[in-house]
Amino acid sequence: MTTFEIEPGQLFIGGQWLEAADGARTEVVDPSRGAVVTTVAEAGAADVDAAVRAARAAFDGGTWSGLSGRERGRVLHRVSELIREHAEEIAELESLDVGKPISLCRPVDVLTAADEYEYNAALAQTLDGATRDTPMNALAYTRRGPLGVVAAITPFNFPLVLSSSKLAPALAAGNTVVHKPADETPLSALYMARLLQKAGVPDGVVNVVTGMGPVAGEALLRHPGVDKVAFTGSTAVGRHAASVAGEALKPVTMELGGNAAHVVFEDADLEKAVGAVIKGFVFNTGQFCMGGPRLLVARSVYSTLLGILADAVPGVPLGDPRRPETVVGPMAGEKHLRKVEEYVDLARKEGGRIVCGGERLDLDGGYYYKPTVIADLPNDSRVVQEEIFGPVLTVQPFDSEDEAVELANSTPYGLASGVQTTNLARAHRIADRIQAGIVWINDWAMLDPAIPFGGVKDSGFGREYGPEALAAYTKVKSVVVSLD
Repeated sequence: MTTFEIEPGQLFIGGQWLEAADGARTEVVDPSRGAVVTTVAEAGAADVDAAVRAARAAFDGGTWSGLSGRERGRVLHRVSELIREHAEEIAELESLDVGKPISLCRPVDVLTAADEYEYNAALAQTLDGATRDTPMNALAYTRRGPLGVVAAITPFNFPLVLSSSKLAPALAAGNTVVHKPADETPLSALYMARLLQKAGVPDGVVNVVTGMGPVAGEALLRHPGVDKVAFTGSTAVGRHAASVAGEALKPVTMELGGNAAHVVFEDADLEKAVGAVIKGFVFNTGQFCMGGPRLLVARSVYSTLLGILADAVPGVPLGDPRRPETVVGPMAGEKHLRKVEEYVDLARKEGGRIVCGGERLDLDGGYYYKPTVIADLPNDSRVVQEEIFGPVLTVQPFDSEDEAVELANSTPYGLASGVQTTNLARAHRIADRIQAGIVWINDWAMLDPAIPFGGVKDSGFGREYGPEALAAYTKVKSVVVSLD
């Protein structure tokens, strides 16, 4: 393990490492053992104010926003290189902090973050305007520039990936950032602050304040010096964040909860479909807002697919995330484990049939829950309709395309979805009708920094990844020059 993992973290403000103003600290727990591994500073309102002021001074001073896109791109490309150079160290840190299997941290979390900075390094050079033809005797053109200070608030489940998806485009556009990571999983955010500084990002351009959402997060949301809020988290907290930002008329990007439907038609390749279904609900121990916890299956293959899942799911390697063969690690914390237990207990009360799983795994004091498949629940069950955020799959039959689409769209969420079929026309037809920000055909979680994702309905608005994300961190100014 890296030595940084056990060093007490401090706040990173204005290029300096500082203790919280009141000296408060909070514990960081290894979820695979339930043991405290370190402590980090717990920021208060005064610390958040200092971070925002540092970001504002850096923005107004032009040490970053005044650079050309090409110059910023060179620095961001160096960030990408440093992530790759330190990939093993970062993977171990993320695994320790979140409980992710180390075998997935390397190729998924770490390399995705590197790709995100690399992609936005190239996009930074594309921020230009356009001339517009008008009937006036005038030259009209647009200019695109940064918004200012961005508040980036990120969740516990993908600390590195979801912070990179905000910081990389925000920095590419010339903004400065105050990042508040989840209080449970702050370690990679602090590590990345070191790498960003090493890569040449000027002091004050990126600031990291660790602490609790109701204190540090709330202070950041309400700070008048913040120009944009980028938030990933639960729908309930997202509503509040959007409301607070709306009071001050600040633009927001909200990537919120999900409860995706995975639709398997009778003509699907069942062998491939089962692999995608399992990946869709056990990846990151189900703590994935774009996971696939609702399986909708054509009635003619319903019993067959349930039988395959009953045999296959218990064989998915579950255990210590540091073991290379582990696919499913622990939940990120005790409260998340208890939430999953409560939903499975509710499923039993509502008449659900536990096909497999349905209980904790007692291992090393960690927060483990066996991947669970539940059949025979009505569609109005809370277990079907609400976001569980754990390794739980509900399975429902359908009799027609129309019924499949109706069931898929029957929850308040609309972040991701999937379709398993060998009929190309059907694939496009269903993808068009499902209400979701991204639809995967014959696989799950195919993501790349070039492909935008985001939600509709209660899953939020705005997009991460792609040029769409970069545009969301800019503002457009029109200039009209009279030629009379």
